[in-house]
Amino acid sequence: MENHLEKRYGLVTAIAMVVGIVIGSGVFFKAEKILQATGGNLPLGILAWLIGASIMICSAYTFAVMATKYVHVNGLVDYAENIMGERYAYLLGWFMAAIYYPTLTGVLAWVSARYVSVLFGFSITGGECMVIACFFLVASYAVNALSPVLAGKFQVSTTVIKLVPLFAMAIIGTIKGLFTGMTSYNFSNVVVQGESSGSLFVAVVATAFAYEGWIIATSINAELKDAKKNLPRALMIGTFIIALVYISYYIGLSGTVKNEVLMEGGEAGARLAFSSIFGETGGTVVFVLIIISCLGTLNGLMLACTRGFYALAARNQGPNAEMFSQIDKITNMPTNAAIFGLLAAGAWLLYFYGANLTTPWFGVFCFDSSELPIVTLYAGYIPMYIMFMKKEKDLNTFKRFLMPTLSLFGAIFMVIAAVFAHKMSVVWYLVVFSVIMAIGAFYYKKNNKGWNL
Repeated sequence: MENHLEKRYGLVTAIAMVVGIVIGSGVFFKAEKILQATGGNLPLGILAWLIGASIMICSAYTFAVMATKYVHVNGLVDYAENIMGERYAYLLGWFMAAIYYPTLTGVLAWVSARYVSVLFGFSITGGECMVIACFFLVASYAVNALSPVLAGKFQVSTTVIKLVPLFAMAIIGTIKGLFTGMTSYNFSNVVVQGESSGSLFVAVVATAFAYEGWIIATSINAELKDAKKNLPRALMIGTFIIALVYISYYIGLSGTVKNEVLMEGGEAGARLAFSSIFGETGGTVVFVLIIISCLGTLNGLMLACTRGFYALAARNQGPNAEMFSQIDKITNMPTNAAIFGLLAAGAWLLYFYGANLTTPWFGVFCFDSSELPIVTLYAGYIPMYIMFMKKEKDLNTFKRFLMPTLSLFGAIFMVIAAVFAHKMSVVWYLVVFSVIMAIGAFYYKKNNKGWNL
């Protein structure tokens, strides 16, 4: 049986993957949190979006340079292996497969269900919402596992659809706000006065979720035509589009209703804002597009989640590498790895519910699994940036030192911001993280007997 993935995606699909995986839920889901974190301070919120965008673009550029040099089966793991060595790459790949991909996929299944629940008047933490979340999780898996090409086309289609409400709000909301004075009002009035630096840290960490996902597109580099050219182009074009759309949307949002009304609206805030410019029916239609947008993001995350353990197995690493490296000869999908990825996403969805949506099930071990794994990944970038600058002597100063240094500072800032934003939750998260990583280390030791734990 052939164990190599087919080259089936072009540049347009790759850009759609970058834009589609990132844009979808975070800009709607976290816009509320950023407003609340800054106390309705609109300039401070925009600054948070700008800082988050700068960190994303600098990081994407540095990884785009890496993408021109290293290609195998999973972009980020490939880069780590070439820069840091096999052991570090394995541990990073284990983290991606066991924590990062499934936590975000599980959260996105709930976020998609959350907006459906708002549309139909269900509780966003009730049984209806969780049943819908489970259905979305399984349906997304089915599309990716049974027809990868269809999943790619769905990604392109939903990317176009999800830009409609964002551009509509950015353009119409801004024009309306300038004519009615709402934009000026929201810029000049702070709802709740607070400590600026602490608020900024919380807001920037929230943007991390909204901006995250671009790195996931590197997981398809083994399936990308002319990956050394197309992946860097996709990363840079995609991240600039994302930054422009997000900041424009956030400004447009300020032209619809007062910030205090949006903050009080909670999960229905986005629908309220769209209804204010399109009417109740028009607002509902646009809200349906937002749901489709979320499902597009979920599709992209599931695409990566189903390949996480395959990326390890393709290197003869991790648990039962022979089983997880098998490729289905009909669908050209790593079916066994995909099933395990779905199981992991379901487990993390269950955790997210028990830790964040109901009376806490896990005592002190309750943390926000939508943000902390993302910041952990930024921490994982730090030694990679340092070693990249040390090793890649054939690059010019801009590529070797300037952009990696800016990326390094951005990653450090994100880690510090997370500590300020989540406080003791970071400690309990790190305990859970350490246990899962120890399990991964056990399998590394089992497959590589020369490493003593």
